[in-house]
Amino acid sequence: MSTQLRAEDTHAAASSAPPLPRRLSGRTTGSDRVFVLGARGIGATVLVITGGIGLFLAWQSVPTLSRYGLDFFSETQWSPDTDQVGIASVLLGTVTVALVAMVVAFPLALLAALFISEYASARIKSTLVSMVDLMAAVPSIIYGLWGFFLLQPYASGVARWLHTYAGWLPFFHVDTDPTAAQWEQSRYTASAFVAGLAVSMMVLPMACSVMREVFSQAPLGEREGALALGATRWGMIRSVVLPFGRGGIIGGTMLSLGRALGETIAVVLIISPSFDLKFRPLEVGTETVSALIAGRFGEASASQLSALLTAGFVLFLITLLVNTLAAVIVSRSRSGAGTDI
Repeated sequence: MSTQLRAEDTHAAASSAPPLPRRLSGRTTGSDRVFVLGARGIGATVLVITGGIGLFLAWQSVPTLSRYGLDFFSETQWSPDTDQVGIASVLLGTVTVALVAMVVAFPLALLAALFISEYASARIKSTLVSMVDLMAAVPSIIYGLWGFFLLQPYASGVARWLHTYAGWLPFFHVDTDPTAAQWEQSRYTASAFVAGLAVSMMVLPMACSVMREVFSQAPLGEREGALALGATRWGMIRSVVLPFGRGGIIGGTMLSLGRALGETIAVVLIISPSFDLKFRPLEVGTETVSALIAGRFGEASASQLSALLTAGFVLFLITLLVNTLAAVIVSRSRSGAGTDI
C-alpha cells in the first residue's frame, strides 16, 4: 500500500511541475530562406553595380588627373583646344541650379505632405497622392520643354522684379538696368533660376512622398493626447507630427538634392552654356556637370572624354555622399522622444 501511495505522489508531483519551454529555432526555412537569399542577392547586386560604376569612372579619371592635377578643380574654363580644362565654374553652376530647385521645392513639398496627411479628407487623399506620384513619372524632357517654352517668359519677369527690388544683394544682381524703358529680357533668360524652377518640379514628388510617409507614422496616441489636452490641429502638428518627422523632412530633402544635382535633360534644354565663376542665378548663362557631359560627349576626343568622365566621377562622389547621408538620416528618423506635448 505504501509503495502505491509513493507512486501516486510521484505522479501527482510530476503532473504539477511546470512544462519545459519549447526550443525555438532561428534558422530560416522554406519560403523565408528563399526571400532572405533573394533580398541579399539583390542588395549585393546593387552594391556591385554601384561600385563598378565608381571604379570605372575612377580609372578613366587617371589620365586627366595625372595631366592637370589639382588645377582641374580650380580652373574655370573648359577649352580643350587651348589646353584649359577645369570644373570650378561647372561645379558652382551645378550647386546653383540645385539650390534654386531646393529653395522652391522644399516648402512646396512640406506643405503638400502636411495637407495630404493631416488635412485632406479621405475622399480626395488618394487622388492627391496619385497626382503627386504621377509627377515623378513625367519624363525629364517634358519638364525641360515646359520650362523653356511656358515657364521662361514668366520667370524672366520674376527675375527682373527680384533684380529691381533686391538687386543690392549680390546673388540677385544682373549686369543690366532693370528700370530701363526697354529692358533687356534676354539677360534674364536661360539662367540657373529658370533651370532651377523646372528642376524643382521634378524633385518635389520625391521629397513629398518621403515626408508624407513619415508624417503618417506619427503615433496615434500622442496625436490624441495633444488634442485631448486642448491643442488645435496645427498645435498637434507642431508639437507631435513635425518633431516626429524631423528626420524624414531632412532625409527627403537630401534625397531630392541628390536628384537635383544630377539632372541633365531639362537643364540642357534651358540654360545657355557659360563658364563664368559667378553666383548669379538670375543672370543668363551657367553650366552644370551633367549638362556639360551631355553637350560635349558626342564630339569629344579620347583626352576630352577622359576629362568629361572625371567631371562625372566628381559628380558621382557628391551625389553618393548626399544620398548616403539621406539614407542614414531617414533610417534614424524615429523621433518620438522629440515630441513635446
